[in-house]
Amino acid sequence: MPRRARLVLPDVPLHIIQRGNNRQQCFFADADYLAYLDWLEELAGRSECRVHAYVLMSNHIHLLLSASNVAAPGALMKMLGQYFTHHVNRRYQRTGTLWEGRYKSCLVQEDGYLMQCQRYIELNPVRAHLVSDPARYRWSSYRGNAEGHGDPILTPHPLYLGLASDAGQRRQAYRALFGSPSKQKRIDDLRLATNSDFAWGDQAFMTRAAAVRKQGQTLGSDPM
Repeated sequence: MPRRARLVLPDVPLHIIQRGNNRQQCFFADADYLAYLDWLEELAGRSECRVHAYVLMSNHIHLLLSASNVAAPGALMKMLGQYFTHHVNRRYQRTGTLWEGRYKSCLVQEDGYLMQCQRYIELNPVRAHLVSDPARYRWSSYRGNAEGHGDPILTPHPLYLGLASDAGQRRQAYRALFGSPSKQKRIDDLRLATNSDFAWGDQAFMTRAAAVRKQGQTLGSDPM
């Protein structure tokens, strides 16, 4: 049976998660995180993907990105997976797969949902009890988005830029999004949408996504 095409639309944000095989560790040292981020910067540029947020955990990664070409996210993840697997296998003298099958993804509605998805991604280390403050975790986009640390990987989404006209006020407004606890149902809905390779948003957005899937208009390359 052929695999179902991924649900990808031009310029609509996409939340991506990829886990280590059997949820095992895939980052073992600082050099591994740094290598992955170097390739993410290079390959996102090469594939014309705009990365808005990311986090690298020890056994999985999250990305939030947009692309005008629906084939671009699949091409990015294929190259990232190959490059990083080769790096880990060579460095640790191992063989075989590193990642757990195909990555998971979901479309994210912009208004009312995109900033929540960024927050969800950047709070992963806090939920995992690795840090008490997302600013203390090195391997995420939080310090770039919230504190102005230069991060060449990031391309701010227009909704992020619209938080304020002044950069300092924009970062302050972004940090304020992290001041209240997340609603568990929203987290559960995002996780379900991602694991189902579907969409996360209001009813109209979900209906539009379902219609696109039913009509077979998703032409995204599906190499992984």
